[in-house]
Amino acid sequence: MDPVRPALCSCRRVVVKVGTRVLAHDDGRPALSRLFAIVEQLGALAASGTDVLLVSSGAVGLGREALGLTSAPVQLEERQACAAVGQSRLMQLYSEGFGRVGAVAAQVLLTEGDFDDRVRYLNLRSTLNALLRHGAIPVINENDAVSTEELAFVEGATRPVFGDNDRLSALVATKLDADLLVLLTDVDGVYDRDPRHDDGARLLATVTPATVDSVAAGTGGAAEGLSRGGMRSKVEAAKIAQASGCHAVIASGLAGDSIARAIAGSEVGTWFPATDAPNARRRWIAWAAAARGALHLDPGAVAALRDRGASLLAVGVTRVEGDFGPGDIVTLHAPDGSSVGRGIAHCDAPTARSWAAGQMPDGVRNHDALVHRDNLVLE
Repeated sequence: MDPVRPALCSCRRVVVKVGTRVLAHDDGRPALSRLFAIVEQLGALAASGTDVLLVSSGAVGLGREALGLTSAPVQLEERQACAAVGQSRLMQLYSEGFGRVGAVAAQVLLTEGDFDDRVRYLNLRSTLNALLRHGAIPVINENDAVSTEELAFVEGATRPVFGDNDRLSALVATKLDADLLVLLTDVDGVYDRDPRHDDGARLLATVTPATVDSVAAGTGGAAEGLSRGGMRSKVEAAKIAQASGCHAVIASGLAGDSIARAIAGSEVGTWFPATDAPNARRRWIAWAAAARGALHLDPGAVAALRDRGASLLAVGVTRVEGDFGPGDIVTLHAPDGSSVGRGIAHCDAPTARSWAAGQMPDGVRNHDALVHRDNLVLE
């Protein structure tokens, strides 16, 4: 039978993200049959010559089970303690599982700064590429024992680069030039309505760039319990991958063959077809680096950026927020507060405020831009 999604059959580098609700039962006990089914599929992919990277949640749940906690931990320090205990148990399971299928697992624990700082990001990219060259399978997670961005995420904050492993997996896929991101969850894919509360909900086979924003707006938030992401964060992660030239599939991890079916081009889960990819620098500006400030623009500046591809001049900035330095990422906002894009600031925040107020800083020329068009990514 011919594949329904032939574009996925030629994928040579695949990132798979597995969530807590796939790897663990509600009481935190590991779901070993599901975990080893995923290991077998990834081991077979690696043996076929495909580069495989695994982003895995589950450390907090396994730690909870090991420490004998009867309910999901709520306090940050308790979740960090569970993560510290559970991460070693999680890697033990993966090391044993991959060893049985002739593969080598490599633990990679990340914090926000590994993506936020461009030098560290480039070092990370080199390390992951080296592991792949040697045939190892990187098993990636946020370093929850020391990093609190995922465990204590604050909605609306501008700082976090990734607040959950869904977004982390999208960043790994885009930064490593992956062809496919597979996000495994506890439902069959993305539905037009919540299937847990509506028997008439319809599974969406394909989400195009033209419809992805409406789909993201209609999905629910995080599920209760040990998991953090929820379907909305998975759709947002798929959107990042899609816009970066990487296909994405959201599918059930409760089935034992979703990864294999996805890479074979079968109609499994929900497919987000890739678009043309921006270059690596623009991907870093758009998604990988945390914004240190915000520039609010007047209507003329917004029109110049969107319609003429111009650089952002200080005269078009009405307000400067944050405490950023030259080379930091800033977000750009229209007069109504909506997002225009992101860019690299030419100067620090105090200089930008003076410049926007009409006071030309020393060393700045009239034609200099506050954010040059080569350092801009518009939405």
